Amino acid sequence: MTRITKAVFPVAGLGTRFLPATKAMPKELLPIIDKPIIQFAVEEAVAAGITDLIFVTGRPKRAIGDHLDANLELEFQLTQRGKHAERDMVRNIVPTGINCIFIRQAEPKGLGDAVLCAAPAVGNAPFAVLLADDLMRGDYLPTAELVAAHEANPGTYLCVTEVEQSEVSKYGIVRPGTGDALSVAGLVEKPAVDDAPSRLASMGRYVFEPEIFDVLRTLGPGSGGEIQLADAIDALAKLGRVQALPMSAKRYDCGSKKGYLTAIIDHALDRDEFRDWMIPMLRDRVRDL
Repeated sequence: MTRITKAVFPVAGLGTRFLPATKAMPKELLPIIDKPIIQFAVEEAVAAGITDLIFVTGRPKRAIGDHLDANLELEFQLTQRGKHAERDMVRNIVPTGINCIFIRQAEPKGLGDAVLCAAPAVGNAPFAVLLADDLMRGDYLPTAELVAAHEANPGTYLCVTEVEQSEVSKYGIVRPGTGDALSVAGLVEKPAVDDAPSRLASMGRYVFEPEIFDVLRTLGPGSGGEIQLADAIDALAKLGRVQALPMSAKRYDCGSKKGYLTAIIDHALDRDEFRDWMIPMLRDRVRDL
């Protein structure tokens, strides 16, 4: 059995929903208080045993590499000022033994194309995909659960959760298979509410076998004129090659402003330095409305 040691992070999107903040700064570096969104995904992958982090970037995304790379001048300045905790914090953003690989997506041709760009770095091995916009929080994070499921029974896995019927048009929705409750017969990208085959939505965590690259190479443009990862998953599901794994963690859609703000509030409430101040502050704000 081949253990999963590689993860792909498609981070080439323009982040237009957060303009003008993302005019010069990648949306993946927007902070949840004091930690960028991308760092949560990196930590999740590393905790799952991933050692090779493959970032598929676009032209304005150099700052992501700068954040993950060593900054010896900053470390020296912090050491000189006696700020050893802060020095260790920035030094250990990417732990020793973890490799960061950056690949340029020449044109924004969709999530499927971004994953395909990673093929030379992935090689002939199973791998994880993490969409950093989906920030996960909990005792059991999806990437570790997906890796464990793959070790027990190799194959393609989707992280899924049940959403409200009114929300199905925002997600890739699973068409359940027959027999095994976790089998996937297909994946429908953002169906109309009345056409949705279920309420099981695919979240931004996946484990793929390298066969996904062969499928992606055969796909033409799908929804929005882009190469859709959902179309490749649907093709594999029709061959009986895909399973769903229910998500244990809480998900924040940090690609939306409401999800991003919710993540900030919840993470602040979970920290001792903010909780006692924030709860009465929020009560005062609500009372004054």
